[in-house]
Amino acid sequence: MRRLLLFILFCVYQTFYSQADCATALAVCGNSDITYSPTGYGNIKELVNSGTCLDASGEHNSIWYKITIATGGTLTFDLVPNNPDADYDWAIYGPNVTCGNLGAPIRCNAATVIGVGPSTGLNMTSTLLSAVGGSTTPYCKYLDVLPGQTYYLFIDNWVSSTSSTTAPFSLTWGGTATLASPFTDPNIQIYPFNPPGVAPVNPADPREVIICSSSELFDFSTLSPGILNGNQNFSVSYHTSQNEALTGANPITVPQIVNTTTVFYYSISYTDATNPDNPLNKCKQIGKFKFKDGSITVKNATLTACNNNNAGTALFDLTSADVISNPNVIKKYYHSMADLTTGTNEITTPAAFASAEGVIYVKVISEFGCSAIAQITLKFYPVIVVNDATIRSCFIEENPSTASFNLTTASITSQTGVLKKYYPSITDAVNQTNEILNETTYIAPSGTVYVRVYNSQGCYIVAKIILVVIPPVYSAILKDKTICAEDTTTLDAGPGFKSYEWNTGATTQSINNVGIGTYWVKLKTGDCTVMQKVTVYPSDQPVVSGIDIANNTVTISVMGGNPAYRYSMDNIHWQDSNVFTNISRGDHKVFVKDSYDCDPVEIGIVVPNLVNVITPNDDGMNDVIDYSALAGKQNLVMDIFDRYGNRVYRADRSNGYKWDGTEGGKRVSTGTYWYSVTWKENDKKNTPVTFSGWVLVKNRE
Repeated sequence: MRRLLLFILFCVYQTFYSQADCATALAVCGNSDITYSPTGYGNIKELVNSGTCLDASGEHNSIWYKITIATGGTLTFDLVPNNPDADYDWAIYGPNVTCGNLGAPIRCNAATVIGVGPSTGLNMTSTLLSAVGGSTTPYCKYLDVLPGQTYYLFIDNWVSSTSSTTAPFSLTWGGTATLASPFTDPNIQIYPFNPPGVAPVNPADPREVIICSSSELFDFSTLSPGILNGNQNFSVSYHTSQNEALTGANPITVPQIVNTTTVFYYSISYTDATNPDNPLNKCKQIGKFKFKDGSITVKNATLTACNNNNAGTALFDLTSADVISNPNVIKKYYHSMADLTTGTNEITTPAAFASAEGVIYVKVISEFGCSAIAQITLKFYPVIVVNDATIRSCFIEENPSTASFNLTTASITSQTGVLKKYYPSITDAVNQTNEILNETTYIAPSGTVYVRVYNSQGCYIVAKIILVVIPPVYSAILKDKTICAEDTTTLDAGPGFKSYEWNTGATTQSINNVGIGTYWVKLKTGDCTVMQKVTVYPSDQPVVSGIDIANNTVTISVMGGNPAYRYSMDNIHWQDSNVFTNISRGDHKVFVKDSYDCDPVEIGIVVPNLVNVITPNDDGMNDVIDYSALAGKQNLVMDIFDRYGNRVYRADRSNGYKWDGTEGGKRVSTGTYWYSVTWKENDKKNTPVTFSGWVLVKNRE
């Protein structure tokens, strides 16, 4: 066990101090500044008894560098200890020498340079080529260098028994020459290297590599592809100190638990795969970084939405859940933890997610790739409790199939703080279209309207209001009547109504002694009132349409009224027959009434004298038929016909209503002739009367 431990310590020692020997000199890559803190002198003290200005001091804490010239010119440098009490010596060998045959240094300075401004090096003003110990001249003369030349620079932090101050140094190049570097050759480094992590708030601080958990193992090699950025022949190693990064010692090769305080270093190394002796093969470019805790903290949240119309689902905006305040994160939503774990069945419409109550899982990913999981509980707002309702309203008289409804009176909910809007259909209620704006005076037939009930959260539910038009209730017994004009009657609306109001002012079920006219009564049933009209008509009086008088027989023709008719010629004695016989000559009255038995119609008639024989011989006796006594009647005409029905004469106003037995001025033949006398009585109806008979005409031959 002891032998194994000694072997391990030896390996560590060899690695740590290997750059303190010429054979393992670090390559200087370009004119970039160098900062280093040498410790120890390597495996051998190569400058002891070397015949140089450093013979007396030897090696203490040293480092070797190999310099390759890219472009010729003058070369200077400033070597500045970070502690003014540290004393640095140095020597330069070359050009183009080997570690086994260095020869004498071409510049060497072992001057004691401590205190204020303890810098040393090469400058353009000094003429010294060497300065031995005890000298106080810190600078030597510059070098004139050519392209392709190589030089070795030895630097030693001198210590003695009385002075043991060690400190890092800073090395800055000057002059007109440039040093070779693969990092400045575009044919070698094609792409820029990308430093790991993100820039810190303070530019002087190391860059920050985000870690999501301080308890996780970090694999440093995951940074390499990003740093190298596709450049070939370069590799990256990671270290816990700048010296190790410069020397390549103790690289971090396995994942390890990191913290946020330790500064780590990365070292980019160049290796010419085609030339293992290329002096640039040991070129390194280093950078530093530290870790920053990028873990994110999320919290569970609850979203409450409306279970509108009791559909069983609500529309949730999952993106509004307050699970984290950082606006730069990415959120992915899943139905279950299993889906989140496998990354399957992601919810693709989180801003409008329809769901029942339940739990949704959200994976929150920061801009640095760190993630956390939160739960979103989906809840419904309290349900608005409603019930369907029925409104009954009295008909509108002008349109009895409709009524005016006050929709606001429908008792659909007892909850307070809700608002209502009314719509003609459930589709309109859901879509909020065609809103009923006259909800207190909504005119409609029996049917259904819908009310959208909503609260301050915007949740709604649709209830149904059934509209019932209360139809008019009329009296079944109150009918129009017909009476004689001189009579009165009783109008009865019948029982069963809550109240009665007649246009006569009466409030009784019936009214008496009403004559001809139009009446109305307001009949109240429940809360509705209907106005029912009723008319008392006068009966139509019969009309004597004609009177035929033949000798002493009178026949009366009647129309209108309400049969059957009755007849009289003295208004005392009445008969059903319209024929009266044995009527004397002269003026008479005819009375007619119908089944209403109203006051009879009275018509005056004349039964003319009957003339049956004339002897037109101019003897003054029976020479003519003369009906001029009826000249006062309207449209009096007498027509004479022979036995064949041919009219042979007309007596009228022009010939004094007389016939003298002639035709066309000539005497007619002796014989029997028929005549018809017609006129209209001078009454209201202008009753037509026909009187007919025969006459024997005796003419002398």
